Amino acid sequence: MQKLINVCVKLVQRWLPEPFIFAIILTLVAALLAMPVCRQTPVEVIEHWGNGVWGLLAFAMQMALVLVCGSTLAAAPVVKRGISALASLPKTPAGAIALVTAVSALACWINWGFGLIVGVIFAKEIARKLKGVDYRLLIASAYSGFVVWHAGLSGSIPLTMATPGDSLAKATNGVLTAPVPIACTILDYHNLVIVVLVIVALVVVNSLMHPKGNDVIAVDADLLVDEPDVQQCVVCDRPTPAERMENSRLLSWIVALIGFGYLLIKLGFRGGALDLNSVIMLFLFTGVLLHGTPLAYVRAFTKAATGAAGIILQFPFYAGIMGIITGVGTSGICFGTVISNACISISTPTTYPLLTFLCAAILNMFVPSGGGHWAIQAPIMFAAGANLGVDPGLTGTAIAWGDAWTNLIQPFWAIPALAIAKLNAKDIMGFCIIDLLVSGVIICLGLIWWAV
Repeated sequence: MQKLINVCVKLVQRWLPEPFIFAIILTLVAALLAMPVCRQTPVEVIEHWGNGVWGLLAFAMQMALVLVCGSTLAAAPVVKRGISALASLPKTPAGAIALVTAVSALACWINWGFGLIVGVIFAKEIARKLKGVDYRLLIASAYSGFVVWHAGLSGSIPLTMATPGDSLAKATNGVLTAPVPIACTILDYHNLVIVVLVIVALVVVNSLMHPKGNDVIAVDADLLVDEPDVQQCVVCDRPTPAERMENSRLLSWIVALIGFGYLLIKLGFRGGALDLNSVIMLFLFTGVLLHGTPLAYVRAFTKAATGAAGIILQFPFYAGIMGIITGVGTSGICFGTVISNACISISTPTTYPLLTFLCAAILNMFVPSGGGHWAIQAPIMFAAGANLGVDPGLTGTAIAWGDAWTNLIQPFWAIPALAIAKLNAKDIMGFCIIDLLVSGVIICLGLIWWAV
């Protein structure tokens, strides 16, 4: 195990560039492959890229809000106190790794932005309290739980499938004319079993990966102290009306009550779906309530927003890659269609979910976005699945798992976590390769079991 880990770490240290450079390289790879495979000219490829650059602005805003609202909620005083108390539980490095993995995975299943940030904050808190734990593996363990997020309550593909509207039928070429409830995707017992098995496997494997003796790379606890908030609240004997409003708990309660009231009406009385926007609202207003005052929430939100910088910078590039993957030139051939059709051509009703998963995993390296996968695969894979008699809930879940799986080696989503941990992608990706292999076996077997 240790020899394999050392090989993976050295491989990543030597070849993995900074995430933004990785996006540029993927852009070039997609462009160079599209020309011979789709018989497109350089001009056509450039036009596809340029037309796609701004194609995910709405989804990028949703993803940024999921991250920032989840991060702000994790920074609420009551949540931070809970994290600090929980960080005192592990007494050994292996126990710490196991606990971080479990907490991160469960939190990511609930909400990926919340889980990603909570996991890293929790890992940092343990690093402050427990000596002898490998800091790289601690952060890698916090990130490894991210693999279950698309199979969880904030998974964009299952939530999109559960959202009613004409866009669902349009995106699937008329295959899905009615929403697919999350009881058939996220909460299906097949999916829940896969999630549990993946989490248990990650807990065990990450614990076993902890280095021994001099191979442990710990961190000075003094380096993990958070930067002080430069905007401290000033207590005045005679506050102005503006200051009273800024520090009014009543206003926070009122706006939270309005938000929760809307969600109750939508989900409880109108039969609405727990879609992506509902998840964002849930964490937004919970954060407002737990931070106490509007000003406290604004400051926490502003601080958390810096973690979305990587998403804001890189999303246009990945949207451009998606433009290349989905662009159709004079040849009438689309790169994404070529990949999907290659999967369909060798599929049977039993192997179709597995091959759909692998196809999504490959595409995720170029388009690490559930919305991107939906745009590329939904028109093709749901029609093919329907022809083979595959349940649409299984098809959508297979796409979602593929989108999440290769995030373990795609540094795009690790950017916020690495910024908080003050590490580079190279520091954790060697461990993540092992997690990729282990979780991949479980997911593949689980999808075959579901199909049977």
